[in-house]
Amino acid sequence: QVQLVESGGGLVQPGGSLGLSCAASGRIFSINTMAWYRQAPGQERELVAEITNAGSTHYAVSVKGRFTISRDNTENTMHLQMNSLKAEDTAVYYCKAVYPTDSPPSEYWGKGVVVTVSS
Repeated sequence: QVQLVESGGGLVQPGGSLGLSCAASGRIFSINTMAWYRQAPGQERELVAEITNAGSTHYAVSVKGRFTISRDNTENTMHLQMNSLKAEDTAVYYCKAVYPTDSPPSEYWGKGVVVTVSS
C-alpha cells in the first residue's frame, strides 16, 4: 500500500508563489508515475502536472510556464512549485501515484491541500 501526504497549501496573493510537497510511504516510490491534480469550486478535477520515474514532465496548458513539477526519489517526495499565481488557480490540490503495470492498475490519492489565491 501507498500513503500520500500533501503539505504546503495556504493563502497567497495573486502574482505570488507557493510550493506544494507530497511525501510517499509504502511501496517503492521511484517505480510509479506521480501527478498533481486540482479541483476548483464547482469544477471537475483536472490534471495539473505529471512526472515519470525518469523525470519526464507534462503540464496543463493553463499552468505551463508558471508551475514546475519535480521529484526526489531518494527522499520519496514530489514537489510542485507554483509561481505567478492567479485567482483561477484556487483549488484543492491532490497528489496521485499510479502503478500502471499492476493488474488492475493501482491508484493512490492524497487527501488534498487547499490553495487559495486571493487579494
